[in-house]
Amino acid sequence: MQKLDTKYDALFTPWKIRDVEIKNRIVLCPMGGTSLFGWMELTGNHFDKEAAKFFIEKANNNVGLIITGIAPIKSTYWGQWLYENEKMFVELKEFMDEIHKTGAKLFIQLTAGMGRSWAITSPLVPLAKSKVISTLIKPIIDLPYESAAPSELPSRWAEDMTTRALTKKEIHEIVDAFAKTAKLCMDAGVDGVEVHAVHEGYLLDQFTMECTNKRTDEYGGSFENRYRFPVEIVKAIKETCGEDFPVSLRYSVTSKMKGFCEGAVPGEEFEEFGRDMEESEKAAKYLQDAGYDMLNADNGTYDSWYWAHPPMYMPTNCNLDDVAHIKKYVDIPVVCAGRMEPETGAKAIEEGLIDGMGVARQFLADSEWVTKMLEGRMEDIRPCICCHNACFNMAKYKGVANQQSLHDVSHIARCALDPRVMQSDKYEIKPAKVQKNIAVIGGGIGGMEAAILLAKRGHKVSLYEKTDRLGGIFIAAAAPSYKEHDRMLIAWYEREIQKYPIDIHMNTEVKNIEELNADEVIVATGAKARKIPVPGIEKAVEAVDFLLGDQTNIGEDVVIIGGGLSGCEIAYDLYLHGKKPVIVEAKHDLIVSDKVPLPNASYLRDFFISNKVPTYLEASVKEIKDGSVVIAEKDGTVKELKADTTVVSVGYVPTPVFAKGKHVHVIGDAAQVGSLRTVIWGAWDIGMKL
Repeated sequence: MQKLDTKYDALFTPWKIRDVEIKNRIVLCPMGGTSLFGWMELTGNHFDKEAAKFFIEKANNNVGLIITGIAPIKSTYWGQWLYENEKMFVELKEFMDEIHKTGAKLFIQLTAGMGRSWAITSPLVPLAKSKVISTLIKPIIDLPYESAAPSELPSRWAEDMTTRALTKKEIHEIVDAFAKTAKLCMDAGVDGVEVHAVHEGYLLDQFTMECTNKRTDEYGGSFENRYRFPVEIVKAIKETCGEDFPVSLRYSVTSKMKGFCEGAVPGEEFEEFGRDMEESEKAAKYLQDAGYDMLNADNGTYDSWYWAHPPMYMPTNCNLDDVAHIKKYVDIPVVCAGRMEPETGAKAIEEGLIDGMGVARQFLADSEWVTKMLEGRMEDIRPCICCHNACFNMAKYKGVANQQSLHDVSHIARCALDPRVMQSDKYEIKPAKVQKNIAVIGGGIGGMEAAILLAKRGHKVSLYEKTDRLGGIFIAAAAPSYKEHDRMLIAWYEREIQKYPIDIHMNTEVKNIEELNADEVIVATGAKARKIPVPGIEKAVEAVDFLLGDQTNIGEDVVIIGGGLSGCEIAYDLYLHGKKPVIVEAKHDLIVSDKVPLPNASYLRDFFISNKVPTYLEASVKEIKDGSVVIAEKDGTVKELKADTTVVSVGYVPTPVFAKGKHVHVIGDAAQVGSLRTVIWGAWDIGMKL
């Protein structure tokens, strides 16, 4: 058996938070939706057995410290304080006994609330704006309370909504609730708690920043007053639980904000609207002295969400320099999160720059990744591609609030790549009752996923791919230079599918379904580019052809017709390579889609603004010429844009080679163009039934 590569040794050294010894430096960072006390479910707060399964699995796979997902100190629905549900803590104690058998330690993260960052969905906005309706539904969900902030502030999500100011009575109730809940956690055997406080633009963070705290009482104004709320919380916990009970603080070193709903992208020169480094140096020491025993740190707010939830466009280890800097000002352990790579994390720990490496979404993509690392099986780790399609799938574009289904609101922290995450009962792999001969047509991600699942269930599977390579349209999606993890995922699938008795037919186009002699047929043939009736369209190149083709002679000026995700990603990659992209989009905003989560979409929008990439919204294409594109703007102004190359990226349409029938199942983009989540989950939905 292979062994751990020595370059990762530092990750597997013990360390302490107060008197609690942690066996290694790998910290499973908290993710919304993985709360042990439930997450925005109509049933109210309860011990969440699905989350418990999730954490037990990670504990059995060699994680050192687990920090659970945020638990609002007061239930979102029905308004029950966590400490009022005693049965929940009895179940928690039994769970902690199981956790400790694995050698892992566990902290529970508690939050005061989200304030202006509360991700209100579009259907709830009119209810919140109506005093009559919001009063009537208050016993079920108290909308004014959920979004209450230090002061009257603009909502991060609903552009025409303003939050109310939290009262002093409510502040005192929250402080008291933290202490009572922490005591119950301690009595249940929990190793510590984490206060989700000075972080990510949530409620307590809003109290600390001058830009969001306009109060004139003892909770506003001076530095000490603005930080009073998180200080009172830790002091109340320590008074109730004792000084030795560890209390971690989730901490954003800097806010990376240029203004409300305006983030600053890496490398950008800007004036900090939120907390700058100078104040952070002071705040970190102040909060340590108040009683916090660890900083679990990164950067950003919901206004610059890509720092706290980095998409694939963000640099790896994007927060390390700032977190390492802040460690100089405290004596307590400091954990760094944000696209952390094990080799870099190990080196930073060895050099004393940080004490622990925080990882979140990689635990969704592959529950066993730490075990695989210890066994020297790095190639077997399914990589997280930072898509956010299921873990933080909250979407927003101009004119709407959170574009998230009501089901998805209470079901975040799932994984686009692995449907089993937090859905273990629904997607439990069981042997098929009857072994069948099943043909899968199409070797893209959906086809491969279906084939692997069916083989695991005991079916005899044949896979047919008309080209000489597996991966389908995702090969083009993975082509941009910054999509290294996408390319790693394709390579992972190519290796993974070889582990199963699947009969793979490459360079084979199926024209007659009857000739397959299959009991069931799965059609996973993906989608093709949508055409637009524009004079001179033959002079342009389709996005997929552009991504897969030779780009050495494309010239400097490239016009991209279509400002959806694909078009914006092409423009982004072109800019990184020194080209001059121009985006022409018919809609009122870039990436108008409920399938692209806010961290990803807002990064691209902010990047183009910061780098002055010309973007024409609500514009139509009149003609494509040799060397130019003629467009008409919203006001009727006609412009001719220089174009050495014109790329058309206006979406895709399904291309099922055979229609759905009694024994013919169409999945993924061949059924309806969606995201990687819909492709993979759709494959499982069919594969579990056959």
